[in-house]
Amino acid sequence: ANGVRSFWLNAFVSQWKSWASIVLDFLQAQGDSRKMQVVYNTVFGKLWENRGDMEDEDSLLKRREEYPAELPNGVLVLTCGIDTQDDRLEYEVVGYGHFGETWGIEKGIIMGRPDADATWDALDTNVLDRVYRFADGLGLRLSMSFMDEGGHFTQEVRSRCRERISKKLFCIKGLPGQDRPYTGPPRQVRIVVNGTHVGFCWQYQIGVDAGKQLIMDNLRAKEPGPRYCHFPLRDDYGAGYFAGLLSERLTYNDKAKRNPWSWEKIPGHDRNEPLDCRNYANAAFKVLPKDLDAIDRRLQQARGKALPVPVDGGRPSPAPRSRVKRTPRVEEW
Repeated sequence: ANGVRSFWLNAFVSQWKSWASIVLDFLQAQGDSRKMQVVYNTVFGKLWENRGDMEDEDSLLKRREEYPAELPNGVLVLTCGIDTQDDRLEYEVVGYGHFGETWGIEKGIIMGRPDADATWDALDTNVLDRVYRFADGLGLRLSMSFMDEGGHFTQEVRSRCRERISKKLFCIKGLPGQDRPYTGPPRQVRIVVNGTHVGFCWQYQIGVDAGKQLIMDNLRAKEPGPRYCHFPLRDDYGAGYFAGLLSERLTYNDKAKRNPWSWEKIPGHDRNEPLDCRNYANAAFKVLPKDLDAIDRRLQQARGKALPVPVDGGRPSPAPRSRVKRTPRVEEW
């Protein structure tokens, strides 16, 4: 307020926070920009700018690699993110492994209006009903798919998703805002056709800003392993894909009272569908109930490379007892 003096102080002057704890907060936030932003804002008393070490299109193009098959080894779960446009559906199938490692499997476009049967038939055939295979012939289906219901075909998308609930296709509503959680439990929403309520479908709401930040953080991983993003050396992952994936940046608007931080398109990057599709696929993976260790064991057993894990967690078996022959009870006959 005018006439009132104010001061910016950092946590180093606080009697309730030790310097050792400040250093620990800083070290624990390394590699996670959301945590680092909290440290900068609440501990250092500084504004946070998040674009400085962002990857560029050329570096990601050089990262591409030859896959031995549709599915590289390491993929355990598949999800799909689908963006709805007036004349097409854009989608990306993403594979997930241990510790946040991901593989881009396929980026595609299905031409056609979202209210046309042919468009949905093509989505079923080319994406939802498809089996994606490893080099040894083993295959995986999509475990869950998220489809944006925004735009001019909201009710159509809801209706079609309800018809495909057995295929685990769910509609989503993206909500901006840095304070929104990435995912939450689903809720039932109404389906209205020609002004008449015809039923309900399940809808997930996702915090798209949190999801975009997660993507940008993961792209900074330089070596295959935890959080690393693999991309295939194919035309569907060309310059246009990466321009779309990196089409937005986090900006600060000091005039905005409620949400000063927002994701804005970078000039010259008109298409952001690759970013949206990856965001939706990641959200689907996040809400999906999964046991990656169990999935990995099943795949290894199918390949004949592993034995079942003992129920006792691998502890040595006790010495065998001598068996005493007994007469079966009547119920056992």
